[in-house]
Amino acid sequence: MVCESWKTRLDTYLDGELPEEEMRAFDAHVRGCPACSADALTHVQMKRAIQVAGKRFTPSAEFRRRMQQSIAPKPQRSFHPGWIFAAAAALILVAGALTSTYVGTRSGRDQLFSEIADLHVATLASSAPVDVVSTDRHTVKPWFQGKIPFAFNLPELQNSEFSLLGGRVTYLHQTPGAHLIYDVRKHHISVFVFPEESLKLRASLGEHSLAPKELPFNMETWSQGGLRYFVIGDASVADIDSLAKLFKAE
Repeated sequence: MVCESWKTRLDTYLDGELPEEEMRAFDAHVRGCPACSADALTHVQMKRAIQVAGKRFTPSAEFRRRMQQSIAPKPQRSFHPGWIFAAAAALILVAGALTSTYVGTRSGRDQLFSEIADLHVATLASSAPVDVVSTDRHTVKPWFQGKIPFAFNLPELQNSEFSLLGGRVTYLHQTPGAHLIYDVRKHHISVFVFPEESLKLRASLGEHSLAPKELPFNMETWSQGGLRYFVIGDASVADIDSLAKLFKAE
């Protein structure tokens, strides 16, 4: 271990690039250390072999001339440099625009999903999560009339594992919508319904999409009849999908 610090400077020593005092100290060490002495000899022999090999083959003047001609750039008559730079700049601008559009769209979509998740969590944490408490869809659906600017249908839950707990009016991007809460095996699932036109990310959401993996919930969203539906909860993906299918069937 003592010689490790010396060995890291061996090449510098052999090239004579160490300060004078360190050169003298290195000389004394090499003479008294068999390991460093052997390493120094190996390095010297390698350096000499490289020098000899480098001088063994010297290219002729004719060889140099032919090589320079072969690698010299040839004039391109079909393209003007100005056109090349313009085309490159255009490609860069197009790529930048596409990238910024994709990143912006994806960022906005993920932000919308996060807002839906926040609404879900805030409602369940409330002491009064629903304004209309009923398991009967014929009671809950009429309650929303006059409170939101659209109508929607609720699925029949008979012969399913889901039960309706109630609903409330909620807001997304300052637009009123319906928030329904369902229960399945002690898991609460929120169903949000908003006018499709009120959402700024209609094209990016598509007809059917899933929430990003970063969210701690499973979520499914789709567009139907001019309305945008979100089904979200900590229930399994299968349960989320089953409840979504019940709504899609209406």
